[in-house]
Amino acid sequence: MRAPHPRRAAVTGIGVVAPNGTNSETFWKSTREGLSVLDRVTREGCENLPLRVAGEVRAFDPSSLIEERYLVQTDRFTHFAMAAADFALEDARLGPADADAAPFSLGVVTAAGSGGGEFGQRELQRLWGKGSRFVGPYQSIAWFYAASTGQISIRRGFKGPCSVVAADEAGGLDALAHAARAVVRGTDVIVAGSTEAPLAPYSMVCQLGYEELSTVQDPALAYRPFTEGACGFVPAEGGAMLVVEDETSARERGVRVRARVAGHAATFTGASRWELSREGLAQAIRGALDEAGCAPEEIDVVFADALGVPEADRAEALAIADVLGAHGRRVPVTAPKTGTGRGYCSAPVLDTVAAVLAMEHGLIPPTPNVFDICHDLDLVTVRARAAELRTALVLSRGLMGSNTALVLRHGVAEAS
Repeated sequence: MRAPHPRRAAVTGIGVVAPNGTNSETFWKSTREGLSVLDRVTREGCENLPLRVAGEVRAFDPSSLIEERYLVQTDRFTHFAMAAADFALEDARLGPADADAAPFSLGVVTAAGSGGGEFGQRELQRLWGKGSRFVGPYQSIAWFYAASTGQISIRRGFKGPCSVVAADEAGGLDALAHAARAVVRGTDVIVAGSTEAPLAPYSMVCQLGYEELSTVQDPALAYRPFTEGACGFVPAEGGAMLVVEDETSARERGVRVRARVAGHAATFTGASRWELSREGLAQAIRGALDEAGCAPEEIDVVFADALGVPEADRAEALAIADVLGAHGRRVPVTAPKTGTGRGYCSAPVLDTVAAVLAMEHGLIPPTPNVFDICHDLDLVTVRARAAELRTALVLSRGLMGSNTALVLRHGVAEAS
């Protein structure tokens, strides 16, 4: 009797709603060209806050994509998630009939850091300005960090494993790892990723307590990691969702395997203790490489966390060198998020999308606004670099102390 094939988690669908593109095509075009869309914050009520620069999603009309009955009960971060999930499922050629046929075989995993601040602020203003009778019942759920997972699964009829990672920035990669492991254990399809909407006045005031936040007013100078001028990070909204499913099953139904989620590991070293993140991030990289069965010299490109804080940037550069050795000084490193902002949990998910697209196109996108590098890294700047890419390493750290590494393999390279 023939033994069943070992299950491997593959990415078959991508959906993006980002500051530099509201679909994967425009996102990739902007990313590969090194376009920076950081600009002055335009949201009402934010005009006089110290935080003046962010990555806003400006070309997004949720009413054209999502039914009214869902819009009225959800926050902007969930609007992003539902739209991105639709794009990803369409890309993977999965429709309503698939959920009808096997609803318990499809699930959702998301990560969220800020939750539904915009919806919550609006309802609280009604409470204090008009009274409790003017607060809608959806206030109890729209702000919740699990809202996107719940609404996607309800709207799509998914009844398989559904969960949420409530974490700092690194939670975006952890959500993808949860999805991959669910697929390996037997779930057919998981929609996974993260979207954030932290640019409402209430949310922005909460962020002002982060010492790592940049308050520089010039968009070209506000977010410049790995340079002498590094002064913190710029926040952003938006994000991405990916379809993760069994590689063999995907090939059998004739869909493109865009990449394989090969390895993941995470550690914790404490909030803002960036000197400790060197060891913690290095250990996460080692764990991800071990799970992937990947030698350090096999890494073709690193998508860096790139916090923009001198101590954190130094720790990351050293962690890469600690694990990858001499190869770590030669391997191309990039941080395209310097052109869009750092969208908390969604930032490493967008990096993952960029890594998948980079492997598909054989092109490493540049790091916008960065050119005077002060660390021993082969940082790709100014323009994209052509390269044969088979394996990518994506890194993420959180302000609360998480460190995560994810290894991706090229879909074509892993076909055998």
